Amino acid sequence: MAQLFTSLADPQLHAAIAEGKIGVIPTDTVYGLVCCAKDEQSVQRLFQTKLRDEKPGTIIAASIDQLEALGLKRRYLTADSSFWPGPVSVIVPCADAALAYLHRGKQSLAVRLPEAPSLQTMLEKVGPLLTTSANMPTQPTAQTIDSAQQYFGDMIDFYVDGGDLSGRPPSTIIRIIDDAIEVVREGAVKINEAGRIEL
Repeated sequence: MAQLFTSLADPQLHAAIAEGKIGVIPTDTVYGLVCCAKDEQSVQRLFQTKLRDEKPGTIIAASIDQLEALGLKRRYLTADSSFWPGPVSVIVPCADAALAYLHRGKQSLAVRLPEAPSLQTMLEKVGPLLTTSANMPTQPTAQTIDSAQQYFGDMIDFYVDGGDLSGRPPSTIIRIIDDAIEVVREGAVKINEAGRIEL
């Protein structure tokens, strides 16, 4: 039976992630299905559970150093640092064959440094997580743990109850091409043509 946690600070939760388990947590935006980004078997299981064929998820981390340690190029990450921490996921090049289990042939990955203190603190302890919205294809993202449990039941190992997240938009996803910014998905923040966040 899946474990239910009430805090991202729970050491048992951190241990579960380190052991390669997958589960649902409240991120800085919506509920996300997550696993350790360094654990290839856990990543494959997450994609199988989500019935996600080709689309990679998003990597969330506590710092650029963590993303670099995962295998991403620092020069791409520092160029995007003005958007972080915050709910903006940036698609960066990632041609490393060793990370093919994450980018799934796309040669790029969406990455984000969240602003939420509790999530930041957890990421400092467990390292980067792969995350994808807590839902099944074509279904709405779970806004409560009850709805997440209806999707995944005991197919996953744990749930972290962060309350009702109704009304929270997903992250904004952008891609930087040369000096131009392409908004791939509008979400929690609006980015204008000059590439600046509009308040």
